[in-house]
Amino acid sequence: MKNNYIELTEKALFDFLPDLNCRESKLIESMKYSLEAGGKRVRPRLVFEFNALCGGNPEAAVPGACAVEMIHTYSLIHDDLPCMDDDDLRRGKPSNHKVFGEDIALLAGDALQTTAFEILSSDKAAELMGDKACRKSANALARYVGSTGMVGGQVIDLMSENTNAPIEVLQEMDYKKTACLIKAACELGCISAGASEAQLKAASDYAEKIGIAFQIQDDILDQTSSDEELGKPVGSDDENSKSTYVSLLGIDKCRQLVDELTQGAIDALDAFENNSDSLREFALELAKRKN
Repeated sequence: MKNNYIELTEKALFDFLPDLNCRESKLIESMKYSLEAGGKRVRPRLVFEFNALCGGNPEAAVPGACAVEMIHTYSLIHDDLPCMDDDDLRRGKPSNHKVFGEDIALLAGDALQTTAFEILSSDKAAELMGDKACRKSANALARYVGSTGMVGGQVIDLMSENTNAPIEVLQEMDYKKTACLIKAACELGCISAGASEAQLKAASDYAEKIGIAFQIQDDILDQTSSDEELGKPVGSDDENSKSTYVSLLGIDKCRQLVDELTQGAIDALDAFENNSDSLREFALELAKRKN
């Protein structure tokens, strides 16, 4: 599965980008630059994994996998901007705005976001999934990344700087900012395979738990890792005076929470009849990651 989903995602991602032979080529280069930065392709993998778990055709998972990766990439470009986290590095390379300027970086993020929905509403996606699944996928993605999802979580994050935000605010922020896009990936995988509502709910439960665990692990790594290991500056949470799980609960309690959430995610997979070993292993991989 791993090599196959990476191959399918990498090829399709760049096929969906406009040709460089145009007046706005600098914008396309900026979009391509951040997409090529790679990363673990966590969200595309989840789309493919849940498509397979529900007995779907992997080709039908391609539009959703590319759409969520473009949304994720746009969010990283915007997160790094001086008006947001003001980070100079992303995955060990200069952030998009350091290479292309703040104006082009901002627009590249905008263009990646709109391209994601162009993909899900395309004739090709309709051929692979059917019109109803395309509409359902686009609606789910919009809901999870909009004002009550990822973008809303980013706003809570900004409003929480230089404040002693309580754990309840942190939980809502991380659910929206991190877990929602992971939920979108898992649900899009199910939708592409024509999954039942019960399967969608189980996938959503799994996603929410690994999403929160992922963010807690991020907070741990921000305190325990190095710039080289993490591929971006560590200690930025302290510099921005942000409340984090580590600052509120301590590292030992955070590690315990990561373990509990990971086990809860694994338990959610019991709702599926097909073999879910790869998703169980994936949840454990995320909990133990070092970058």
